[in-house]
Amino acid sequence: MKKRDLVRLLEKNGWYFKRSGSNHDLYTNGDRCEAIPRHSEIKEGLAQSIIKRLGL
Repeated sequence: MKKRDLVRLLEKNGWYFKRSGSNHDLYTNGDRCEAIPRHSEIKEGLAQSIIKRLGL
Protein backbone atom coordinates (compact mmCIF):
# COMPACT_ATOMS: atom_id res chain seq x y z
CA MET A 1 0.00 0.00 0.00
CA LYS A 2 1.26 3.49 -0.79
CA LYS A 3 1.94 5.65 2.25
CA ARG A 4 -0.10 8.51 0.82
CA ASP A 5 -3.15 6.20 0.51
CA LEU A 6 -2.84 5.17 4.16
CA VAL A 7 -2.41 8.81 5.26
CA ARG A 8 -5.48 9.84 3.25
CA LEU A 9 -7.49 7.09 4.96
CA LEU A 10 -6.30 8.27 8.38
CA GLU A 11 -7.05 11.94 7.64
CA LYS A 12 -10.47 11.07 6.26
CA ASN A 13 -11.27 9.44 9.62
CA GLY A 14 -10.21 12.37 11.80
CA TRP A 15 -6.50 11.64 12.31
CA TYR A 16 -3.97 14.42 11.77
CA PHE A 17 -0.20 14.82 11.57
CA LYS A 18 1.39 15.46 14.98
CA ARG A 19 5.14 15.38 14.40
CA SER A 20 8.03 13.64 12.67
CA GLY A 21 10.13 11.10 14.49
CA SER A 22 13.46 9.79 13.25
CA ASN A 23 12.02 7.08 10.97
CA HIS A 24 8.27 7.55 11.43
CA ASP A 25 5.59 10.22 11.21
CA LEU A 26 3.24 10.36 14.16
CA TYR A 27 -0.47 10.80 13.59
CA THR A 28 -3.05 11.39 16.32
CA ASN A 29 -6.78 11.72 16.74
CA GLY A 30 -6.46 13.57 20.04
CA ASP A 31 -6.62 10.46 22.24
CA ARG A 32 -4.33 7.95 20.56
CA CYS A 33 -1.11 8.23 18.62
CA GLU A 34 0.07 5.97 15.77
CA ALA A 35 3.51 5.77 14.15
CA ILE A 36 3.48 5.49 10.35
CA PRO A 37 6.76 4.48 8.65
CA ARG A 38 8.23 7.09 6.34
CA HIS A 39 8.58 4.72 3.34
CA SER A 40 6.84 5.44 0.06
CA GLU A 41 5.55 1.84 0.01
CA ILE A 42 4.29 0.19 3.22
CA LYS A 43 4.05 -3.59 3.32
CA GLU A 44 0.47 -4.77 2.97
CA GLY A 45 0.49 -6.76 6.21
CA LEU A 46 1.69 -3.75 8.21
CA ALA A 47 -0.84 -1.44 6.59
CA GLN A 48 -3.68 -3.86 7.34
CA SER A 49 -2.56 -4.27 10.96
CA ILE A 50 -2.50 -0.46 11.42
CA ILE A 51 -5.99 -0.17 9.89
CA LYS A 52 -7.30 -3.01 12.08
CA ARG A 53 -5.67 -1.63 15.24
CA LEU A 54 -7.27 1.78 14.64
CA GLY A 55 -10.66 0.30 13.81
CA LEU A 56 -10.87 1.76 10.32
